[in-house]
Amino acid sequence: MSRFRSLAIAVALVLPLAGPAFAAGGAHTQTAPAEDDGLTPAERMEKRFPQKVRVGDLVGLPLLDFDDRTLGRVTAVARTAEGGIVLVVPVGGWFGHGGRPVAVPIEAVAILGRQIALLDIDREDLPEQATWTAGSGAMVPADETIRIAITRR
Repeated sequence: MSRFRSLAIAVALVLPLAGPAFAAGGAHTQTAPAEDDGLTPAERMEKRFPQKVRVGDLVGLPLLDFDDRTLGRVTAVARTAEGGIVLVVPVGGWFGHGGRPVAVPIEAVAILGRQIALLDIDREDLPEQATWTAGSGAMVPADETIRIAITRR
């Protein structure tokens, strides 16, 4: 039996066991958590085991959607007038450069290694977030420590 034929037989036997996502081309179809789970964004964040992180370590990290596409990079971390923390990420632009700075609430994201995963906001809804302006709040110093949820895929 040729090596090619034994490989083809092995693939034919294993492929049905690998599941429909692998058979459909490996597309990964993770979806956002249900909005009607009855939890506030802060309660959802607490269930994701928030960890301490230095603000300066978040600046420059890519923000990923559910399909691991980069939406932009964190340019700043700010505190809103209400006391919440947001990540400032430019959205739009050309190949991730430029774009309108958008405030992404810290409760809607989680750290994923050296990336930040957008969990509670759909990719299509991100441009509808409020535009961040210098008067919208105060920048958090790079040496300050904040808490951010963690996730895995």
